Amino acid sequence: MLYGRPLIVVSGLPRSGTSMMMAMLDAGGLRVWTDGRRAADEQNPHGYYELERIKDLDKPLDKEWVREGRGRAVKIVSPLLAHLPADNTYHVIFMRRDLDEVLASQDKMLAGRGQPGAASSTVALKAAYEAHLRTIERLLDRDPRFLAIEVAYQAVIEDPVEMSRRIEQFLGCRLDLGRMAAAVDVSLYRNRHAARRSTGPPDRAAIDIENL
Repeated sequence: MLYGRPLIVVSGLPRSGTSMMMAMLDAGGLRVWTDGRRAADEQNPHGYYELERIKDLDKPLDKEWVREGRGRAVKIVSPLLAHLPADNTYHVIFMRRDLDEVLASQDKMLAGRGQPGAASSTVALKAAYEAHLRTIERLLDRDPRFLAIEVAYQAVIEDPVEMSRRIEQFLGCRLDLGRMAAAVDVSLYRNRHAARRSTGPPDRAAIDIENL
């Protein structure tokens, strides 16, 4: 391969199921790239599978270190995808989840930190997410760095075995499909789609990658 083995990137909006997908890949036998600095909590009792250094991707710093992840899976929130260096290739598993559920999950997480209503489902915030996702779709479709598969959170919950099989096929490597499927904890699907009431500030249209 021109750039060596690809990095396997699990991406999506915060609270879209990226940690769940990382847990599946880990259980399936794929090497995951994490530092363990963010501990598991009530919102993600099985862990966040994060690499703190990834948050520096949008900074004007040397990014040669990204090569260390070749052949491994790493979680990168969607706003940072465009900042990945061009001297690697990336196989992206992009998680999609109903935006009302994403916003409800973000509200619940922020409330647990003493910030109730900080991510309220306003028209402006939801529109910002929709516009952002359209931008990411174009990036993944047109940029030669990326080969991507879109995975619906709901589909994983409903049939983890089938979705594990599709991911194995996309990645082109042998995985333990039974262990992957068993890593899906359906009891954590707590923020199901429903009409939501705004209880906080009228607008928060920025996608906050530091706090979610």
